Amino acid sequence: MAPDRFTTAPVSRRGLLRWTAALTGAVALPAWAAPARAEDDDGASYRSAFAAAIAEDPQIRMYAEPGREFWYRPGQLLAARADVRRVALWLRTAGVPFRTDKGFGSVGRFLLAADADIPSLVAKLRDPGQWPGAAPPAVQPHHVLIGYDNIMGNPGSGPVAAAAPALPGHDGAGKGVLVGICDTGIWRDAPQFHADRLGGAYLPEPDDEDPLYLHDDVLALQGGHGTFVAGVLRQAAPDVAFDPEVALSGTGVGDEEMLVAAIDRLDRRMAVLNLSLGCRTQDDVPPLPIADRLAALDRRVVVVAAAGNAGSDRPAWPAALPGVVAVAAVTGGPDGTAAAPYSNFGSWVDACAEGTRTSTYVTGRLDVGKEPEQFKGYARWSGTSFAAPHVAGRIAALMTEKGLSAPDAADALLSQQRWHPDYGVLIT
Repeated sequence: MAPDRFTTAPVSRRGLLRWTAALTGAVALPAWAAPARAEDDDGASYRSAFAAAIAEDPQIRMYAEPGREFWYRPGQLLAARADVRRVALWLRTAGVPFRTDKGFGSVGRFLLAADADIPSLVAKLRDPGQWPGAAPPAVQPHHVLIGYDNIMGNPGSGPVAAAAPALPGHDGAGKGVLVGICDTGIWRDAPQFHADRLGGAYLPEPDDEDPLYLHDDVLALQGGHGTFVAGVLRQAAPDVAFDPEVALSGTGVGDEEMLVAAIDRLDRRMAVLNLSLGCRTQDDVPPLPIADRLAALDRRVVVVAAAGNAGSDRPAWPAALPGVVAVAAVTGGPDGTAAAPYSNFGSWVDACAEGTRTSTYVTGRLDVGKEPEQFKGYARWSGTSFAAPHVAGRIAALMTEKGLSAPDAADALLSQQRWHPDYGVLIT
């Protein structure tokens, strides 16, 4: 791609705060989509708090060309290992100072000055005109991943305190199946507090604990996200086992290196992997480290990923990768079901499920609105993050019900008629 397509400079942290906070208005929706139901009166406060947290993080930069936005780590340029030498020579010839480290996964890493214009460098390195007689190298920024509900400001609010949902019946659904969950981790007290819902379903390990408190009992904005996801999974498959790994901070922010490392730590007996997180990328090119790591999984593993909450048909990754089951969200509408306006959609989406759910959560208070929201272990929350584990759970349940492998169970679940071309099969 020609470099002149990237003429918008990266946004400063202060500019990022202003830009993201402005995304509190409505998103463009398909004409047939019904409005989302309001979750609470403090949605704007939650969005503003999220925007402030992102803007104050010196390890996040934003590329803000409208329709091409993405977030990345400053001063980091990634290249396929086979292309590292060519990229190094190009940078030296261009007079760009750098050093290298060992990288991670399938990529090498170049460390540049924090104010280096990484998107512009990537655009130039991808330009075929720079490489006469040879293919351009595989290069990219180090993309920042977000747990969905996300930096785009959708859905309208964070979690809301709720009463405990009905206990699912233990009918053997999912028994003997292990699901990996790469997310914010799991609440330290979950095995005791949620003994009847999550107890015995996983092996508690110190490095899997969710860093959910900012201080005292004050919750980070997405602290408890992984515990909520685990509860949704166990509602769909009450006897499934899961392996939680930390890939996101309590704010719900991670990056490609964190996700690759989390996948590396997963139990190799895993049959299904749930990823309620994702990113946008420069030029909408698949993120190489994530694509390569998922491709290296055993072929018997099914990956389920949230489609994202930007109300857009622009691909979100890893959901849009070939072979990944991408899950959008629906919600109650005039006829009982409608597209959730916050949900991403498109031909790359495979399935959809209810996005507003009540599930296991944590104790503490979320201090972002006019009055703090106090939680006593359960919450209601909306997003494709919570549609995805329902689908993962349904795959696990079908495995035990029919004696199927994970790929065969996923194929059977997705063989139904598509609910809508841009939202895939409706999974109830």
